[in-house]
Amino acid sequence: MQRTVIQLLRDAARRFSTSPYLSQKSDDGWFTQSFSDVLEKSSHFALALLEHGFQFNDRIALLAEGRNDWVITEYGILMAGCVNVPLSIKLLPEEIHFRIDHADCKGLIVSANTIEKALLSVSQEQLRRLKIIFMDEDLTPYYKLLNEKGIDLDSVLIMSELYAQGKSMPASALSEVESKIKEDQVVTISYTSGTTGNPKGIMLTHMNYYANSSDAMQFFDVQQRDRLLIILPLDHSFAHTVGIYASAVKGLSIYFVDARGGSKNALKNIPINLKEANPHFILTVPALTGNFMSKMKDGVAAKGGLIKKIFDSGLKAGIEIKGNGYHKVKGVALQKKIIYWLAYQLIFKKLQGVFGNSIRFCVGGGALLDISQQQFFSAVGVPVFQGYGLTEATPIISANTPGTYKLGTSGKVIPNVECKIIDGAGNELPVGKKGQIIIRGYNVMKGYYLNEHATSESIIDNWLYTGDLGYFDEDGFLVVVGREKALLISANGEKYSPEGVEEAIINCAEYIQQVMVYNDMKPYTVAVVTLVEDKIRRLIAQQVLSTPEVLIRLIEQDIQRFKSHPAYKDQFPEIWIPSSFVIANEVFTEQNLMINSTLKMVRHKVLENYRTPVEALFSQDGFKSSNAHNLGVAEKYFVK
Repeated sequence: MQRTVIQLLRDAARRFSTSPYLSQKSDDGWFTQSFSDVLEKSSHFALALLEHGFQFNDRIALLAEGRNDWVITEYGILMAGCVNVPLSIKLLPEEIHFRIDHADCKGLIVSANTIEKALLSVSQEQLRRLKIIFMDEDLTPYYKLLNEKGIDLDSVLIMSELYAQGKSMPASALSEVESKIKEDQVVTISYTSGTTGNPKGIMLTHMNYYANSSDAMQFFDVQQRDRLLIILPLDHSFAHTVGIYASAVKGLSIYFVDARGGSKNALKNIPINLKEANPHFILTVPALTGNFMSKMKDGVAAKGGLIKKIFDSGLKAGIEIKGNGYHKVKGVALQKKIIYWLAYQLIFKKLQGVFGNSIRFCVGGGALLDISQQQFFSAVGVPVFQGYGLTEATPIISANTPGTYKLGTSGKVIPNVECKIIDGAGNELPVGKKGQIIIRGYNVMKGYYLNEHATSESIIDNWLYTGDLGYFDEDGFLVVVGREKALLISANGEKYSPEGVEEAIINCAEYIQQVMVYNDMKPYTVAVVTLVEDKIRRLIAQQVLSTPEVLIRLIEQDIQRFKSHPAYKDQFPEIWIPSSFVIANEVFTEQNLMINSTLKMVRHKVLENYRTPVEALFSQDGFKSSNAHNLGVAEKYFVK
């Protein structure tokens, strides 16, 4: 038997048949399709692609929000022997243009939410070789743009018409194509976000997806028909593997956030859809859990008084009682247990209701999840189980699970994946020693598309060199500490990962929204920070802040606040704690290119924008926080 995702879907349709697989919101409520429905419709789409001239190994770009048709079309693309190039809806026009051009795509699938961006991103030369496939029904609003781009309206393929066309065709053509599909056939070319340079096309195969989704579900105990709300975009590797393929392995039921009308509507619909889908678990990233945590805290703070006191004392007691989840906590005073029980019954249960009334846990990935977030959600009763992976590993390498977890770690390595920690000379390091994480297994990518040099640097003797730093602790849990390329480097050559310091600052500060910690062979460390504007302006309106100098002193205190927090006390050597800072002119966003489409900070872009004031911090005159740059930015908050 060929271990392909096509076979995976066929097995799911046989085992789970009429069980719900995909659900999306429509004007008439939730529209659900079973595993058998998806197999049948994917086959119809694949037959239509062949009829329209798509050839074996042709690349087809998919630019759309998460929805049933996203999954169906990916399966259909693969059944036709083609390769999917999933694109983020948050990409900038030039980023879309680069990916379509680099992958030499022959088709482009778009939705009502993305057609305008897509058509404005591609060149006339690209349009001449692209077949446009429209997921929705009504092209009328886009006639003018289509005409301007010189696209014949009749040449745009409508998804529903392709389904109907494929339904009327004999299925024998697919058998012939499928016989040519091997386990090492490329399924997707997923481009890196380009945080450290030009994006690279990661080639993931049938075997990569088949192995990683099967191994992850063997490790993670979830049940058939468990409901999963997909908040992350499907081009995100974590959501892609778990949302599409692992769900097929286990018979999970997927719900998509209602994104009709665009990304802003999707954000507003998350709380509504959580109630409606009533998921058993959700996939998340630190930016999302951080947002949930902030809103919960703000909601409690708004009530004030006794509720706030019960919440604060209950949270503190809960964190102590729960401990790290792996070692049992002994000797907790009865008074603290009573405080926690009271807070749980009166407040925490209601906070859980944000996720519906069936939620058991969340699974975190995509970036390091700070310990304070893990402690918060553990105490509230909706634990976030941190995992670790990267797209080049399809992506899951390790995970904490409800059965075995330890807060502050990335869990245990999943079955059938080998993982080692090595030093710069390639020697394997013992427990507790920090080095580069390397892995080997069926989940390791085939390579980078059209980039043999980068492939040979990343895969050596079948081992994937992740570029991430970490260590195994005494209990066998993997602890990831950051990216090797993002290291802080002191004047004497000592190296340190910035992520932990940054997370500590963000999770404890009241007025700092984002922070990038920086040291490149300097005598001390500095930071670039963005501020929580509405809170700053509220303090100014209340006359708590009277001058720019007072605001800067407030930020000085805020950036050091983590030092008194129990989770961070004495955790970081003093040299890596920012001695001074630059206040950014604006928040880091995707629009100003300082945040990428996966919500990660693009460090080189931040430094590029603030290099002059950052370098000035290392001069005798510019070291003080109340320097000319910061005073100028702070002054703007006082302008009415």
